[in-house]
Amino acid sequence: MATNTVVVTIEKPNNLSFPEVNGTDSLLLPDKQKAASPKQFTWVLLLKAHRVLTSLSWVAMTFKSMFLSIKKRIALSDVSEEEPKSRGRLYRFIKVFLVISILALVLEVIAHFKKWNLQMLRPWEVQGLVQWSYMAWLSFRVDYIAPFVIFLSKSCTVLFLIQSLDRLVLCIGCFWIKYKKLKPTIEGEVYDIEDCSSFPMVLVQIPMCNEREVFAQSIAAACQLDWPRERVLIQVLDDSDDGNLQLLIKDEVSSWCEKGVNIVYRHRLIRTGYKAGNLKSAMGCDYVKDYEFVAILDADFQPNPDFLKLTVPHFKGNPELGLVQARWSFVNKDENLLTRLQNINLCFHFEVEQQVNGVFLNFFGFNGTAGVWRIEALEDSGGWLERTTVEDMDIAVRAHLNGWKFIFLNDVKVLCELPESYETYKKQQHRWHSGPMQLFRLCLPAIITSKITIWKKANLILLFFLLRKLILPFYSFTLFCIILPLTMFIPEAELPLWVICYVPIFMSFLNILPSPKQFPFLVPYLLFENTMSVTKFNAMVSGLFQLGSAYEWVVTKKTGRSSESDLLAFAERESKSLSEEKISRRHSESGLELLSKLTAEDVPSVKKKNKLYRKELALALLLLTASARSLLSAHGVHFYFLLFQGLSFLVVGLDLIGEQMS
Repeated sequence: MATNTVVVTIEKPNNLSFPEVNGTDSLLLPDKQKAASPKQFTWVLLLKAHRVLTSLSWVAMTFKSMFLSIKKRIALSDVSEEEPKSRGRLYRFIKVFLVISILALVLEVIAHFKKWNLQMLRPWEVQGLVQWSYMAWLSFRVDYIAPFVIFLSKSCTVLFLIQSLDRLVLCIGCFWIKYKKLKPTIEGEVYDIEDCSSFPMVLVQIPMCNEREVFAQSIAAACQLDWPRERVLIQVLDDSDDGNLQLLIKDEVSSWCEKGVNIVYRHRLIRTGYKAGNLKSAMGCDYVKDYEFVAILDADFQPNPDFLKLTVPHFKGNPELGLVQARWSFVNKDENLLTRLQNINLCFHFEVEQQVNGVFLNFFGFNGTAGVWRIEALEDSGGWLERTTVEDMDIAVRAHLNGWKFIFLNDVKVLCELPESYETYKKQQHRWHSGPMQLFRLCLPAIITSKITIWKKANLILLFFLLRKLILPFYSFTLFCIILPLTMFIPEAELPLWVICYVPIFMSFLNILPSPKQFPFLVPYLLFENTMSVTKFNAMVSGLFQLGSAYEWVVTKKTGRSSESDLLAFAERESKSLSEEKISRRHSESGLELLSKLTAEDVPSVKKKNKLYRKELALALLLLTASARSLLSAHGVHFYFLLFQGLSFLVVGLDLIGEQMS
C-alpha cells in the first residue's frame, strides 16, 4: 500500500505555513483527489490525441462526403438550358470578371507574402516580371478603374438608400393602418338572404393549362362557394394540350353539373395569348353580358365558401370601384427553406405594399387571381390584352388610368401553393420581373397623356415602375454581386459597413415583420434575396430591351397539396352530399377508373434531374475569390459577408435549395 506524505513549507518573511498534500487518503484534505501518475498522464494525452484525430477524421470524411455529393450532383445534373443566346451575355461578362479577379488575387497573394512595398520603389528598382506586372496593375487601377468604380458605387448606394426609404415609408404606412384600424368597409345593407334576386350575377373563371395535380380541388372549391346557384356561373377555361387530361377535367365538370352546380367547360383549340388570351376568349361568350362581376381563381387556388360574400358586397353603393383583391395564403409555406423564404417576401408584398397602396392610393397591381372585377371596368379599360406576360398588371394600370378604384382586403385569404423547386421559382420570377418592363415601355405614353393627377402619374412612373421594378433589381445585383467583390481588389472604392451590413439587415428585419415566425431565417433571407437578384436583373434587362426571353410563359408547376383541415372538410362534405342527395355513382366510379387507367398507362414516368445554374456558380466562385482577397487586408465583416454570400450562390447554383429531384 502506498504511503501518504505531507510536506509543509514555511516562508520566512511571514512565518506562514501552507500544507501541500500528496496522496490518496490525506488526513488534512480528505476530498483531495489522487495526483496523476506519469502513466495516467500518458493515457490522458493519448486520449486527447485520439479525440483530435477522430475530429480531424470526421472533418475530413465530411469534406470528402460533401465533395463526392457535389461531384455526383454535377455528374447527374443537367446544365440549365433555359438561357438562349440573348441571355448568355451576362454569363460571359461574369466569366471574364471571374478570370480577372483570380489573376488579381494571385498577384495580391504573391505581393503579400513577399512583402512588396511598391510605394518606396523606383521604376528602375523593380525586379522580375511579376513585380513589374503588379506595379503596372496598381498604377492602372488607381488611374482608370478606381474612379469609375467609386462613381458606380456611390450611384448604387444612393439608389439603395432611396429604395430603402420607400420601403420604410411603406412600413410606417402599414403601422399607421394597424394603429388606426383602417380597413375597407361595406357600404349599405348586405344582400337579402331570403331573396336570391337581390344577389348580383357573378361569373367565376378558373383558367388552367395542364394542371393535372390541382384541377379537381380548384373546381371543387369553386363549386362550393356560398352564393345562390342561379346567380353564379363557373367557367372552367382549359388550355391543356393533353387529351387525356381534358377528359379528366370534363368528367370532373360533369360530375359537379349533375349535383346542380351551374358550371361549363371551355377549351380552346389554338392557345394564343396564354392566360390573357384564355380570359379574353371566355369574356367573348354571349351569356357574359348577363353578369355584373367576374371572380378569377387560378387552378391552384382554393377559396373559402364565403369568398364571394366577403368581396362582392364592397361593390354595392360604390360605382367607381373596379377591383376587390383578396390576399394569398400558402398551404405549403413550411415545406422547405425555399417556400419559407418566398412566404416572407409575399407576406410583405400583401400586408405592406398592397394594403398601403390600397388604403392611401386606391391603386395597386392586380395579382392575377383571388380577385373580383366589375365587368364594366374590364370593358371600359379595353379588356384583356395579349401584349405582355403580366396581363394582370396591364389591366390594372389601364383601369387606373381610366379612373377606377381598387380595394385590397387583407383579412380575406385564399389558399394556394408556392413553388417548391428552385427551377420553377426561377422561371416564375423571370416572368414576374420581365413583364413589368415590357408593360412600362408600352404604357408610358398612355400614362403621360392620361387625365389622372400629376401625383398619380408620378406614383406610377417613379415608384410603381422605376423604383420597385427597375431600380431594385439593378442596384441589388450591381452593388452586392459586382461592386462589392470589386472593392476587395480596389480598396480606393471600399464600401462602408453600413451599406453592406447595417442597412440591409434593418431592411430585411422590416421585410420579415409581417411573418414574425420566420425571424430565425433573417440572415438566409438576406443572402437569398441577393442571390435572386441575378435572375431578377436578367429578367428586367430582357423585358426592358424586348429580348426574346421576355415573351416566354411557363406555367408554374403545382404539386396539389392541401392542408389537413381542407382534406377533412372536403371528405366530410363529400360523404354528406353522397348520403343526403344519393347521387348516382356512375360518374364518380368512371372518373376513378379513368384516372387510374390514365395515370397507369398513358402518363409516361419522366425521371427528373436537378440542374446546374452557370451564372450562380460563376458568381459563387467570384465572391469566394473576393472573400479570399479580403483576408489579406483583414476586412472582417466584408470577409464574412462575401464568404456566406458566395456559399449561398453555390447552394443555389448546385440546385440544393427547395424540392430535391432524383
